[in-house]
Amino acid sequence: MSLILIVDDDPQIQTMLRIGLESAGHQTRPALTGAEALRLAALIAPDAILLDLGLPDRDGKEVLADLRAFSQVPVIVLSARDREAEKVAALDLGADDYLEKPFGIAELQARLRTAARHAARGRGEVQRVEIGDLVIDLDKRLVTRGGEALRLTPKEYNLLAVLARNLGRVVTHRQILTAVWGPAHQDDTQYLRVFIGQLRAKIEPDPSNPTILRTEPGAGYRMSEP
Repeated sequence: MSLILIVDDDPQIQTMLRIGLESAGHQTRPALTGAEALRLAALIAPDAILLDLGLPDRDGKEVLADLRAFSQVPVIVLSARDREAEKVAALDLGADDYLEKPFGIAELQARLRTAARHAARGRGEVQRVEIGDLVIDLDKRLVTRGGEALRLTPKEYNLLAVLARNLGRVVTHRQILTAVWGPAHQDDTQYLRVFIGQLRAKIEPDPSNPTILRTEPGAGYRMSEP
């Protein structure tokens, strides 16, 4: 069973996909806007995303570009747009596949299986991080230090999860803010610094000299590899 995020503002498409996918044993979550899609992608870490390009708040390609800043989840673009340039642009931005509306559920399921196999072979997303006595288990949404569970707020956990999934890589302020708080807060760097400070107080051996959550001046933050 896999969790699939359906990003489409058409209620009929949402219903059709939900019924078809759930009858095949998948779980689904809906998102009607690009902002909601990015928030849920960071929050629930779906196994795959079905993304319509014609969203009410922004173009689906912009959503895809922001999504790829923090996640390599398989994305299949669904759209009534049949221009080749649209397909190429979506694929260049990191889409795994492209289906034109209308399409059949059987074909969609086949595309999902193919995308999942590619992801399993080539991406190897981080699910567990151990740094000293700190353990971040993304499958269980559990963070422990010295064997004891840490009490993190939902935002603190989501922030830590974004950095853990990008272990060893710089994640920019805008990428983090978009993933955790949504595009409307992508420039609120002061807000982000407050939460980074709160996290450091809970997970760093010496919060005044952080070695786990490192600041990349002018760019963002990096979670150090073990």
